[in-house]
Amino acid sequence: MANALTGTSFNLPGQKSLYKGKVRDVYNINDDYLIMVVSDRISAFDVVLPRGIPYKGQVLNQIASRFLDATADIVPNWKIDTPDPNVTVGHMAVPYKVEMVIRGYLTGHAWREYRSGKRDLCGVPMPEGLREHDRFPEPIITPATKAEEGHDEDISREEILDQGIVPEEEYIQLEDYTRRLFQRGTEIAAKMGLILVDTKYEFGKKDGRIILIDEIHTPDSSRYFYAGGYEERQAKGEQQKQLSKEFVRQWLIGNGFQGKAGQSVPEIPDEFVEEVSDRYIELYERITGEKFIQADTSDIEQRILQNINDFISK
Repeated sequence: MANALTGTSFNLPGQKSLYKGKVRDVYNINDDYLIMVVSDRISAFDVVLPRGIPYKGQVLNQIASRFLDATADIVPNWKIDTPDPNVTVGHMAVPYKVEMVIRGYLTGHAWREYRSGKRDLCGVPMPEGLREHDRFPEPIITPATKAEEGHDEDISREEILDQGIVPEEEYIQLEDYTRRLFQRGTEIAAKMGLILVDTKYEFGKKDGRIILIDEIHTPDSSRYFYAGGYEERQAKGEQQKQLSKEFVRQWLIGNGFQGKAGQSVPEIPDEFVEEVSDRYIELYERITGEKFIQADTSDIEQRILQNINDFISK
């Protein structure tokens, strides 16, 4: 099995701080730009699992880089360059404290809420009579607070404005960007025989303007169905074939873990690690239409450090 990158602890020229997220190590260089190293860590239910997934970070980084380029005409973004398969360098911005989640289908968290009897999600009504994986009449925006630790929480548009988390004029712009980005992602996915089911976007401000930050349309931030056979599976009440992290969550649920107090993460066998890695690579190839080129993993950290230092030296 290939090596997995589970973390970095570099000391880079001009480095002011290092922030370790669930799956990313983010280096602040002179309060000017960020170097984001996308590791092979994987999280589910807001818990980082004990084993890394080979090539996952490369998949996430390269998909995000492509979609940042493919949507730059809609909203400016933070990306400057990708000096390594696992690294993106970008502009530093002040992030908004909400994630803009948009859902085209009744799936995942929305379905779990709906199944429990709720017909309102983040202040947005959901029609009666829907089944799991049904398409909403129109995509719905269901924001979430951006938690420093623990679970992100659903929040309504009204609560965001009432609490002054985002000024109204700027929030209206975030909603517009969110809908347009989702439409573009939907169109790109459709060309590849996929359905973009739901996703999230994060935004920040730099020099007084809103920019798109972090990843976009990756299997960690998004859910995809196979378009072929979608209608037939819905008609038969069958589960949809999907490319996303949901199958990891389902495996964990099946092994008695949902991130709740007192629960322990089950031991993850080699076979499942390889299956997850294969799924990430499959999504890359499906969404890009290109063969995935596996980067050299013999000494990942040294490779990444060398490429970052080469970039900084320029």
